[in-house]
Amino acid sequence: MGKVSGTVVGSKVAALTAETIYNVAHRLTLVQADSSSLEQLAQKAPKVVTIIPDPWPWNAHGEMLELFPDRKMSDVEERATLVVLLHKLLIGQPGIRPFLPLFLSEVLRLGISLELPVESDDSSVLLAVAGSIYRVKAHLEVLGECAVKDEPEDGPAEISGIGQLTDTVVLSRLRSSLQKFGTGDFGVTKEELAAIESSSAASVGIAAVAYYSLTSLTSLADAVAGMSCEALLANTESFESESFKQAFVHKSEADVASDLMSILFNSKLVNPRKGGVDAEFVHNIPAAHGVLRESVKSFAPRLRIEMNRVEIKGKKKAVEKSSTTGSSSPSYLFTTSLMSLIMSLWPNMYDSQKRMGKILEFLREDNKKLAAGWEREEFEELFYTMQWEMRMAEWMDSTGRENFEVRISRECSSLVETWKKLMRMELTVALAAISIREVLTVGKVSLQDAAKEKLPQVTESSGNEVTHGNAKGGPGGKGSKAKDGANNRKKEFVLGKGTDMVRRYLSDYLTGSATRDSVDSQTILVWYQELEKFSNPSLPELKTLVSEVKKVVESNEVRRLPKPPKGTRDFTPEQMAIRERAFGIIASVFKRHGACALDTPVFELREALMGKYGEDTKLIYDLADQGGEILSLRYDLTVPFARYLATNKIENLKRYHIARVYRRDNPSKGRYREFYQCDFDIAGSQYAPMVPDFEVLKVLTELLDELDIGDYEVKLNHRKFLDGMLEICGVPQSKFRSICSAIDKLDKEPWEKVRKEMVEVKGLTAEVADKIGTLVQQRGSPLVLLEELKKEGSPFLENKGSVAAMEELSTLFKYLEASKCIHRVVFDLSLARGLDYYTGVIYEAVFKGTTEVGSIAAGGRYDNLVGMFSGKQVPAVGVSLGIERVFNIMEEQEKSRKRVLRTNQTEVMVLVLGKDLAEVAIQLVSDLWAAKLKAEFACVAGGKMTREITNAVNAGIPWMVIAGENELKEGNVQLKNLIASEQTTIPRERMVAELQRHIGTK
Repeated sequence: MGKVSGTVVGSKVAALTAETIYNVAHRLTLVQADSSSLEQLAQKAPKVVTIIPDPWPWNAHGEMLELFPDRKMSDVEERATLVVLLHKLLIGQPGIRPFLPLFLSEVLRLGISLELPVESDDSSVLLAVAGSIYRVKAHLEVLGECAVKDEPEDGPAEISGIGQLTDTVVLSRLRSSLQKFGTGDFGVTKEELAAIESSSAASVGIAAVAYYSLTSLTSLADAVAGMSCEALLANTESFESESFKQAFVHKSEADVASDLMSILFNSKLVNPRKGGVDAEFVHNIPAAHGVLRESVKSFAPRLRIEMNRVEIKGKKKAVEKSSTTGSSSPSYLFTTSLMSLIMSLWPNMYDSQKRMGKILEFLREDNKKLAAGWEREEFEELFYTMQWEMRMAEWMDSTGRENFEVRISRECSSLVETWKKLMRMELTVALAAISIREVLTVGKVSLQDAAKEKLPQVTESSGNEVTHGNAKGGPGGKGSKAKDGANNRKKEFVLGKGTDMVRRYLSDYLTGSATRDSVDSQTILVWYQELEKFSNPSLPELKTLVSEVKKVVESNEVRRLPKPPKGTRDFTPEQMAIRERAFGIIASVFKRHGACALDTPVFELREALMGKYGEDTKLIYDLADQGGEILSLRYDLTVPFARYLATNKIENLKRYHIARVYRRDNPSKGRYREFYQCDFDIAGSQYAPMVPDFEVLKVLTELLDELDIGDYEVKLNHRKFLDGMLEICGVPQSKFRSICSAIDKLDKEPWEKVRKEMVEVKGLTAEVADKIGTLVQQRGSPLVLLEELKKEGSPFLENKGSVAAMEELSTLFKYLEASKCIHRVVFDLSLARGLDYYTGVIYEAVFKGTTEVGSIAAGGRYDNLVGMFSGKQVPAVGVSLGIERVFNIMEEQEKSRKRVLRTNQTEVMVLVLGKDLAEVAIQLVSDLWAAKLKAEFACVAGGKMTREITNAVNAGIPWMVIAGENELKEGNVQLKNLIASEQTTIPRERMVAELQRHIGTK
């Protein structure tokens, strides 16, 4: 082996990475201890040291370990353990002599094997590391002063195989290096042993090697699965179906499905009209790969913390902050994440084997010489899934106990290595099957020629589309003479955009110059061996291939359709028709009550929105403005209205506002991040008490009645009454708003859960929470419940705020009763409304029954909001209707009516039949437009008249003017009533008047 690069380990400013551990473990790089860290250790090293006796095989409690002398760690596992230990000793606590990290770095540099035993826990393995120092000392004593030929004077040694402690050359080199550094006494101190034992180096190092392999293989796995889909002629339409996407648990699953469609874009092999494979091991690919992606992603930060965590005098220190607690084992979060990683590997291995087996069935059908079962003899460990299941059950049972962290890491590493082989085998047989399918489709071709498109008739329309001519000859050959008949038809063999790229790339590494009429077992074995380099994440071949796959997925410009951002929606013409109808009803109700329209900017200064929404402030969208101002999208329409009043010094205004607002929330059913609100507000002090409050509630009931979207109720409470209740129960005033937020959840959660939040999260005593529970759960008819609360002995009569609230509510309920809408209102003491700016009556409209759409409208009085901007108080009250949920209900109603939903207002369709008569059609429709009639026109051949009439009927257009060449010569047109299916012939000059008479337009 030639010279390899060197890597510095143990720097306190550079974290240890999984890539470094992998490269050191696989002897792809030399190790050098960080010089600055060594200097710091030397400066802080104790003046007097006490070397303890060989600790192996005794644990810290003086108990002898259970040994497995015949079971040794692999070279990769041992070196991964040592490099993590070296790093942690260098960045760790004072009191470590430079001898210890220097010893480890030289062992790694010289490639010496310490023959560490296989143990289940870190402590046992790391005690063996400490014990190996004493074994080296004994070997050096035996070596004595004997001379060794070719002993290097300086510089790193070549890594060329595993060095044994019995090798005198290796020992002599180690002795020379340690003497050169003046390391002092062989052995370990008590402090050093504690540092070694608490490092978790074995479990972390072995897991890091497995993780680094997965980071590259997860990207390649999608391409391999895509090639299997083509080899199987699989049905992949489910990857894009909406019902399939709704079953995804993680975003990564949807990402995998999208990536697969990019990889398979334009493939003519998947989704055949007949035959093909429609199986779970195909449909499961997005879920299995997505869960693995998510597990790898979740494991990364845990691994990063554990690789760089050290324990200092009983406390943990890390290059990155860690929340773990002190122990000799890694954090339980690390172990849990590693177990999740293992669990996510198994379904990928299982499905990979199933796909591979199905492809082999096809290959056997093509080549009867390919004996059944040969692969089980060659690749025995890949096919015994029952053994995997037994192993999984075994380690899952054992991990319920402590001190099995190394065993879990080794199991993960073993599964990763097996999956690498499975993936390589799946790729091999998929390539073989694709080669056979190409031969069956277009004739004999070599692997390289197929990949490089050195074939007749290359279509330029797509980079991955290769169209072959007749198998007996291309252009100019015998086959080109026959211009008719099925034998001359072009036969297409087109791979997907990504799979074609992979096949091209691999063609340079595979033996495939011979024509492939069939594929035998020897071909598969040769290709399998040649693909081995694509299992090593550190080799450039795999890195380049993964990079090319990512380019295909990320470019994606052809296949992936753009979609609206999360929490937003596009409105179709049908939905727009419903929306306009709803807005028309809403605006008419607002105008009926004398409100004027108002609009404000979609974004405000951020300072104008802060401090107005309580706990919901975190949901405000901030903008990255380049003009120097700090801006945010409006959260509602109320705060901008108050800002408008303050800015323009307006003290009296009745306004309505219909516009979009934005909230950075996780959207649920019927809820969005961008949605419309319809607001009605009355501001000013010239009104009699509670009159504006009554009118706003009356507007709300009229809106919901006229929209006719179902039975509803308006829950009502008073902020002063609510605050008085909290004061009566003994809640500190500083906790009023936070307790109100908890109370506001009672419409979604049971009292027990809300009580738990009050006590455990908000900090109330259980006694106070129970008092709140006895009062807050009361609800009923407004007048009846109010009289009950005003009875003698009621605790509310002793609170000034509650008394004032009851007086206002009494007046309001009388007005509502007089207006005959009080039956819509429910007095509900649990209604809290979390926004900070409410000061008086608060209310919320919800549907009754089982309709799960939540609140559809809400509002209240906010007398102090304007004063927050100007210093002058302007009392105001308003209501806001969340129209998105109303849209959804109206859409469902429209679907149930099974009638034509008109998306335009066209009254007349002008249809001219014949060629070169567009000018006549324009003249006719222009006459209608001049008469203010809503009209469209079309000029078609006579044979297409029926289709145009059908389209007009489906669009709900009531009238049609039809003019053919004969009618036009006679100066007539046909007037057709599409609703009544009646048709008359009228003079052309009477067309406008007749339509105005029927439609009612003057």
